[in-house]
Amino acid sequence: MSEIISNIMVEYPIYDAGNRSFKKTLLRAATGGQLDTKGASPKVIALNNFSTHFRHVDRVGLVGHNGAGKSTLLRVIAGILKPGKGQVTIKGTVSTLFDIGLGMDDHLTGYENIMIRGLLLGVSKKNILRNMDEISAFTELGEYLNFPIHTYSDGMRLRLAFSVSTAFRPDILLMDEGILAGDSGFVKKAEKRLEEYIDSSSILVLATHSEELLGKFCNMTLDFESFKTI
Repeated sequence: MSEIISNIMVEYPIYDAGNRSFKKTLLRAATGGQLDTKGASPKVIALNNFSTHFRHVDRVGLVGHNGAGKSTLLRVIAGILKPGKGQVTIKGTVSTLFDIGLGMDDHLTGYENIMIRGLLLGVSKKNILRNMDEISAFTELGEYLNFPIHTYSDGMRLRLAFSVSTAFRPDILLMDEGILAGDSGFVKKAEKRLEEYIDSSSILVLATHSEELLGKFCNMTLDFESFKTI
């Protein structure tokens, strides 16, 4: 399994540049992407001619300050963002452990959201149903799974999303450190499951500020401070 990212550029247009919010955008840009004021409208360049290559058994930690481009790169690999320039080649199935609430519908029950989240991860309906009991048990939500998730606390929603996302083994795992937020009892249980999940993946790409997580899960780092990507 491999990922090849070749000379990609990702930029975000800035709208309403003439109003007061533009100053706030400039301040954010000072710790994020490069500000480009050429052309009809200004934009922030999050990744500029960025290239890298991940291979089987790589456990890669993405490090750098907030706004350096770590989350942007995760979204490019996941196919959520399409680069304006360059090429991304992915060999293998990809699963994401960031934007954990992706695809969750507040008006549907926990069980229904398990199905939706699984389908969005590319898992077949048959496979989701086969794993439904195990996923349900891991959430520890019991009868709440019959209720619409707008009745859930943030911690309950995290339990549900995490349980679905880690029930199916991908080739390439993309992860943000925020996945382990939540109540302490569930975090301990989630950490064990996460370790097994990472071990079974061919490639891990983790965006983090934590030296502990880097030491625990990664065998190499990609330091965004050393790249001319911002």
